[in-house]
Amino acid sequence: MNNGMYLALDFPTWEMSKRFLEEHNLHEVPVKVGMELFYREGMHVIEELKKRNHPIFLDLKLHDIPTTVMRAMKNLAHAEVDLVNVHAIGGSEMIKRAKEGLTSVNDKTKLIAVTILTSMDEMEMVRDLRLPNNINDNVLHLSTLAKQSGADGVVCSVHEVQAIKEACSNEFLTVTPGIRLMNSKDDDQKRVATPAMAKELNSDYIVIGRSITKAEQPFDAYKQALEEWENGITK
Repeated sequence: MNNGMYLALDFPTWEMSKRFLEEHNLHEVPVKVGMELFYREGMHVIEELKKRNHPIFLDLKLHDIPTTVMRAMKNLAHAEVDLVNVHAIGGSEMIKRAKEGLTSVNDKTKLIAVTILTSMDEMEMVRDLRLPNNINDNVLHLSTLAKQSGADGVVCSVHEVQAIKEACSNEFLTVTPGIRLMNSKDDDQKRVATPAMAKELNSDYIVIGRSITKAEQPFDAYKQALEEWENGITK
């Protein structure tokens, strides 16, 4: 069952990921597979996770010319995961072709577009990307572009969810990383929030990693995060 809270498997190998899940009794929990793990293991890791009934968010953030993204997405669509993503900054045509490639194989996997990475703050956005306006305006613009181009939702921070829902409809999905338990370090994330805050601000899905994978008692940390997420209560 998908409870909407994806655990980021930020491990370099499938063996390490499997050991972590098994040792801490995290059976059948939703998981996020990112570039580090997928580039090492490929579709093998997806197949193994599906055998164990884990809902999967495949987080590869495709960003290339439209035809290349369409062809890549057509291949990824065979994995039949829950969510896959592209970078919204790749533009409207790229998003449209990604959706085309995906739906040509299956119509169940949701296409999500990444707006502004939660590791980036406004100063970095202006300095490095030279984007005008503030982060909220740019996230809102990219979200609207993504919806108009056929995406099912976006990756954004919790702090931008309400504005996106107002602009793009409540049905437009918001996937929010940068989730931390209250006593956890932010690490390289800038626009962070607790699971309870994500619940309060109407995120559809959250992604949480190091608050659990680096915890002294990962299973207890997972239970705490899930309780906060499901009930909106911070301990």
